[in-house]
Amino acid sequence: MSVLVTGGAGYIGSHMVLELREAGETVVVLDNLSTGFRWALPEDVALVVGDVGDIDLVRKIAADHAVDAIIHFAGSIIVPESVEDPLGYYHNNTVKSRALMQAAVASNIRHFIFSSTAAVYGNPQEVPVPEQAPLTPMSPYGSSKLMTEIMLRDTAAAHEFNYVALRYFNVAGADPQGRTGQSTPRATHLIKVACETALGKRNHMQVFGTDYDTDDGTCIRDYIHVTDLARAHMAALRHLRSGGTSDIFNCGYSKGYSVLQVIEAVKRAAGHPFDVRMSPRRPGDPAAIVAGSDKIRSQLGWRPEHDDLDEIVTAALGWEEQLASFKKSA
Repeated sequence: MSVLVTGGAGYIGSHMVLELREAGETVVVLDNLSTGFRWALPEDVALVVGDVGDIDLVRKIAADHAVDAIIHFAGSIIVPESVEDPLGYYHNNTVKSRALMQAAVASNIRHFIFSSTAAVYGNPQEVPVPEQAPLTPMSPYGSSKLMTEIMLRDTAAAHEFNYVALRYFNVAGADPQGRTGQSTPRATHLIKVACETALGKRNHMQVFGTDYDTDDGTCIRDYIHVTDLARAHMAALRHLRSGGTSDIFNCGYSKGYSVLQVIEAVKRAAGHPFDVRMSPRRPGDPAAIVAGSDKIRSQLGWRPEHDDLDEIVTAALGWEEQLASFKKSA
């Protein structure tokens, strides 16, 4: 049996592939390479270049590789972009996920792990936010992921099909062994942008909003190391394969840092200052969102190993420094 990883050549997906391979799993990746890279995958991992919304292709992959589980990363993730292009996000994140579910049901694939998002909570009234908090997304991105969660719930009720939806908070860092990291051009992740600025790849960076109701006026987020996140997926896969029921879990550390605190951490890691400019708020950004993570720790036995902001930032900066050489050798 094998695990199908959609979007497996991308940032989080490539870390997932490494974790699966280290656990002795057989892996097949489906990726259109719009934001992913073949060089981010081990050479012995099968890559199918194609669209996750292609039902016939997914069914062929399932048959050819004896797939028993799908881990679904493929999708669009930029909140401001989703505000500008809502129909594009509903198509890429929701319509194509529906097609993937249809292919899974038709192929008798019973285990499905979905990369959801903390954006489903919108601007939460309770921080840290628990899984049972009201779902009031502020952006088409958050809404597109919530719609997929609803489809998963209804599909599981109608078929022999169990799922885990993992609601990510802010993913950052890079593989501790330096094998992969955030490599997408023009990425909008705060730590990625700050590292690029520290290394002179950008001449300045912007802070969007300094008038939020927080201690320093900038947004507060919960930053989770990408390796810890991949291991949360491994815990979810074990849960489903052992007969566990469908469920939803937050993925974060229950600790929040402001935008300015993160920038200061990058300056410490780089050893020098860089140009940071203040700008107005962006649409769709809540003031503060931090994970309530008790459920995933107690029910899946997940234990983070990299829950330190300076470690996360140092790993991200180190990856950014070596990224050019990876691309040249690819």
